Amino acid sequence: MATGKISRTFGWGLMALVIVGLVGFGSTNFGGSARSIGTVGDKEIDAQRYARDLNAELRAFSAQTGQTMTLAQAQAFGLDQQVLGRLLASTALENETARLGLSVGDAQVRNRIVEIAAFKGIDGKFDREAYSFSLDQSGMTAAQFEASLRSEVARQLLQAAVANGTTASSAYVDALYGYARETRSFTWASLPMAALTAELPAATDDELLAYYEANTAQFTLPETKEITYVWLDPEDLIPGISVSDEDLQALYKERQDEFVVPERRMVERLVFGSQEEAQTAADAIAAGDKSFEDLVAERDLTLADIDLGDLSKEELGGAADAIFSLTEPGVAGPADSNLGPALFRMNAILAAHETSFEAAKEQLHGELAADTARRQVNDMITELDDLLAGGATLEELADSHNMRLATISWTDGDSEGIAAYDSFREAVTKAAEGDFPEITLMADGGIFAARVNKIDEPRLQTQKEVSDQVLAGWATDKRLELLAKQAEGMVPDLQSGESLSSLGLVEIVEVDQGRDAFIEGTPPTFITEVFDMAPTDWRIVPSASDVILVRLDGITAADQTSDDAKAIKEQFTANSTQELGLDVESAFARALETEAGVSLNRPVINAIHAQFP
Repeated sequence: MATGKISRTFGWGLMALVIVGLVGFGSTNFGGSARSIGTVGDKEIDAQRYARDLNAELRAFSAQTGQTMTLAQAQAFGLDQQVLGRLLASTALENETARLGLSVGDAQVRNRIVEIAAFKGIDGKFDREAYSFSLDQSGMTAAQFEASLRSEVARQLLQAAVANGTTASSAYVDALYGYARETRSFTWASLPMAALTAELPAATDDELLAYYEANTAQFTLPETKEITYVWLDPEDLIPGISVSDEDLQALYKERQDEFVVPERRMVERLVFGSQEEAQTAADAIAAGDKSFEDLVAERDLTLADIDLGDLSKEELGGAADAIFSLTEPGVAGPADSNLGPALFRMNAILAAHETSFEAAKEQLHGELAADTARRQVNDMITELDDLLAGGATLEELADSHNMRLATISWTDGDSEGIAAYDSFREAVTKAAEGDFPEITLMADGGIFAARVNKIDEPRLQTQKEVSDQVLAGWATDKRLELLAKQAEGMVPDLQSGESLSSLGLVEIVEVDQGRDAFIEGTPPTFITEVFDMAPTDWRIVPSASDVILVRLDGITAADQTSDDAKAIKEQFTANSTQELGLDVESAFARALETEAGVSLNRPVINAIHAQFP
């Protein structure tokens, strides 16, 4: 599908051809016979076109992910082959249009060119200078570009002729909609492990061995790295840091607004075009003819549109006195605002509060000390890096700079202690035995350096090593097996007229549940099992700690005639038709490639690849 999805929209392909050329690949000259990376039939595959398309693919990935993709990474994902596949398909179609003699006139080419945004000036009209500049940057002459454009338009005509006859049949759409939207009604109950009546037999050696061999992944130790690290946490330095009262006073003053908060009001504002309109509205509220909400609704506004939040007297400006004169929630005004005369509704009074310097002192001291500690740690980075580069060991760094020193056995997924930091996990994941330890900054301002002492590869533990786990796992499975047999023994009674509740279970009835339903208390495969049942059938569905008895009560077919169904099917038909068209185009292009024959010049392709980072 990825190779065959040839664009129907001319603009995208053309914009890529023009704009991507600006980044430098278009000006590359591969010289002589290196202008082509191969042929499909009699049609050459332009080398610069392949370079531009591949570069566009890499840039598109970078734009989506925010990360630069190298060619090696692109090749690992197969992106270069996708680009080449699309280019082969396009060239095969162009070769076929040439064989058929299919072409378009100069007028159509001109109309396409003047529609391209990259060729327009600031007035929105075609600009000859912009056209020439873009082509010059892409390394193409006007004749080359227009020939390419003519070929592109002709190819689209062929594509349209191939794909336009495809459509998703109504029977196909109805069948899929019916499958997706039909529902099930069923009755079920859990038979818990506590209800098991059978005794657990003694396990045989063969049974334990079979369980061990069937669950080797459970008993395999992951790759483990023995890591020695040094860690300097800013909090370790805080006890030795003194902060002067002058600094604390200065910080308190700097953050005065945080500690000294004036009285505030929760306010909504409704602005009017004139003082007279505002007064008329205020009179209507006073007379009880209208509410504030009525006035808001008449203006096609919501309360969220006029909410100002909580404001101080200073922030309210000319309306402050009117609003602050209210001793309880109500409407004030008309009063001036920066948008004109307005009515204000005050919804709540937020009392002033002040945190004294003495009360805030401990908090401020902690913040200043922590900030100082982070700066001290940061100032050590260069010195510590130099010591490591000079041959100092982590143990020596720990002694000379009072850093924490520890050795841990780390596996992927560990997140305790220092492994709770993303930077540590990333570093040790990449680290190998013998790598040079580096000082790495942590999110909270701390630093660490880590050394891999040894790496233990994943290892399957022997059955003897995990004998207790094997026995416990086997016992759990055996109990579930016995519980399932006990549940199966209840089915004849249920078929004879007993109910789940009469057998002492908590009976639950579900009605019209779809395929995507989640039924709490059931295993993930439960709904799939239910949809596989016939009406009135009973089934035993094992879970992790119990078994489920379920009876299918009925099947409700999807309503194919509702407005919702028609809309969904119409959209699905359109999407399916498009996908079918693309599939037909892809198959047609592959057939043309096979018929015409494909020849690739690998040295030229490799030369293009060598230009990418």
